[in-house]
Amino acid sequence: MRVATVLFLTLYLLRVLITELNHTLSGVHVWIFAGGLFIAYSALMLPFRQGFAASVLAGLLCDSLAPVAFGTHAALFAIAHAVVYNVRERMQRDETAVRVSVALIVNLALFFLLTIVRIPHAPGDSIVWPRILSDLVCSQVALALIAPWFFAFQFRILELTGAYSSRAA
Repeated sequence: MRVATVLFLTLYLLRVLITELNHTLSGVHVWIFAGGLFIAYSALMLPFRQGFAASVLAGLLCDSLAPVAFGTHAALFAIAHAVVYNVRERMQRDETAVRVSVALIVNLALFFLLTIVRIPHAPGDSIVWPRILSDLVCSQVALALIAPWFFAFQFRILELTGAYSSRAA
C-alpha cells in the first residue's frame, strides 16, 4: 500500500494547490474543478487496489471541503476509477496526450454529476448556468495546462520513493 500512500500525498498537494488557486481566483468569481486529475493517473497506471485506494482517499479529501454530503466525491471518484480502469487496456496509456484526454473526459463527467447533485440548492436556473459553463471552461483549460506536469510529477515521486518502479501495471 506504499504506492497508494505516496500517490495520495501527491493528490493532497494537488488539493492544496487547487484550493489556493480557487482562493486567488475568487475575486474574479471563477472556480476551478480538477477532479479528473485525482483519478486519471491512478486508474490508468496502477493496479486496481492501489489506484482505487488512492482515488477514494482523494475523494474523501475533496469531500472534507465541499458543500455536498460527505462521501459524494469519494463515491463518484470510485465509480470513475472503476470505469477508467476497465477501459484502460484499449488505450495507449503511456502517452501523455491520452492521459490528459482521459483526465479531461473524467473531469467533464464529474463536473456535470456534481452540478446535478448541487443544482437543487442553487437559486434560479437562468442565473446559475452561465456561471457553471464559465467554470467548466476555465476548469478544462486549467486541467489541460496542469495535467502533463502533474502526471510527470506523480511518476517521478513514485520513482524517487521507490514505491513504484515500472510504468506499466
